[in-house]
Parts: sequence; structure tokens; C-alpha cells
Amino acid sequence: MRTRTLVLVLAVVVVAVTVFALRDRVSLRDEYCEADVGGTRAQVDPEQARWSSLMAAMAQARGLPPRATTIAIATAFQESKIRNIDYGDRDSVGLFQQRPSQGWGSVEQIMDPVYSIGAFYDGLVEVDGYEDLEITVAAQEVQRSAFPEAYAQHEPYARALASSLRGFSPAAFSCQVEPTGGGSLEDLEDDLATAFGRVETAAEAGTLTVTVPTGGEPESRSALAWSYAHYLVANASRLGLGSVDVDGRTWTAEESADGWQGEAVQGSEPPSTVTVTLG
Repeated sequence: MRTRTLVLVLAVVVVAVTVFALRDRVSLRDEYCEADVGGTRAQVDPEQARWSSLMAAMAQARGLPPRATTIAIATAFQESKIRNIDYGDRDSVGLFQQRPSQGWGSVEQIMDPVYSIGAFYDGLVEVDGYEDLEITVAAQEVQRSAFPEAYAQHEPYARALASSLRGFSPAAFSCQVEPTGGGSLEDLEDDLATAFGRVETAAEAGTLTVTVPTGGEPESRSALAWSYAHYLVANASRLGLGSVDVDGRTWTAEESADGWQGEAVQGSEPPSTVTVTLG
């Protein structure tokens, strides 16, 4: 009897240790991001969120309208499912399945998302009146796809993502992530500079303050603040962020399943800063 009891106790201990070990290695929650705009709920995974937010940031840096971001995201949805893949039809690679043989650059260049997104926008701005064209027409002028009508099916998701990531739909983009920590303020500053170009920041004791430029219309300044905030949330897991705060609203990695918390500051000037803490 004593032997059986001892065996049972040991078995319980082994199970408990195994469960603890597995919990230590397996994610505690699924990671995904979501844009909820005008009745459209566009859900993407972390990689798709990363590249969508980069498309939005780079369009912002170039002074392009949100429509440019919508076209870019819809095109990438169709071409690669917004993934930076190293394969495709014939010699197509990357987010937009650009082909070296068609003059888009080398494989190494195209596989750099900053390069490929920039190349896409370079082509898009050469299309007269692209802002008023249907996505199928604008995207086809840049891509020369064999199935141009396919771009249109992604427009609702692309518009929701573009509207939120460009900041015109405040607190409409959020991510559910597993808190990771380990972020670096230097890496964060470098990442923002790569995405948005010149960004005024101040780093101190695990906190980064991003200053929103003054001047211009209040709506544009507010949109820029939220574009910073949504970009940071879209990349929070990768960058090891703990929280993002803007205009009285706060997103935290620990409570990311609840999205943005708090109430917007009523009747105030547009947000002047976005505050980020490391995880």
C-alpha cells in the first residue's frame, strides 16, 4: 500500500512539473491585431500588422493620403497575404510580389520591406489621379497583375486598417499580445525613425516620449498622434513594449485583450505627445 501511495505521489509531482514546464514555453494567449472601423472588423496576425503599419507610416512620412495606404494594403493582401515571402510566380518575391526581371530591383532589395514599400509608392504616385481611381485600376497601373479584379475584394479590410493606422479612427486599432518585455529604447527610436522618418523623441528610464509636431490643422495633428500610437501597438510584441498612452487613452500589453482603456480628453488641444513604456 505504501509503495502504491508513493508511486501515486511521484506521478502527481511529475505531472505538475510537466504542466509548469509547458506553461513556461507555450504562449498564454493568442496574438493578433484588429482594426474596428465603421462596422468593419479587420483582424490580422502580428506579421501582417507589422507590414500594414509600416505601409501606413511610410505613406505618412511621404505626405501621401490615406487612400495610398488603402491601395498598398489591399495590393499586398492579394499578392502575398501581407507576408514578406521569398517565393512566388516566376521570379516574384516580397510583400507585393515584385519581380527583378520587371525592373523592381534585386531579390535582396525587394525582400527589404522598406525598399519594396517605397518602390510601390514610387510607382503609385506616377499614376494620375490615383486617389480617385478604383483600387483595381490604381493597383493594376502599378502592379500589372494577371488578375487585377482580385484587388477589390480586400478593400473593406484595407480601408479599416488604413483609417486606423493613419490615425483617422482613434483607438480603433489594438493588438492582443503576450507580454514579453526585453525592449530597448534605442531599438524603439531606430524603428520609429525607419518607419516615419524624422521623429522627435526623448528617452528616460524605460519610457520614450514621442512629440507630435505643432502647426497644421487640429485633425491632422490628432491623426498623426494616433498614427504613432497605433504603429507602436502594432509592433508592441516585437519591440517588447509594456504600454502606450495618448490623449487619455492607454493600451497595455498585460491587459491587451481589453484594448484601449480610459476616456479621451474632451475639449482639449490635439495630443502633443505619445508616451511609451517598455515591458
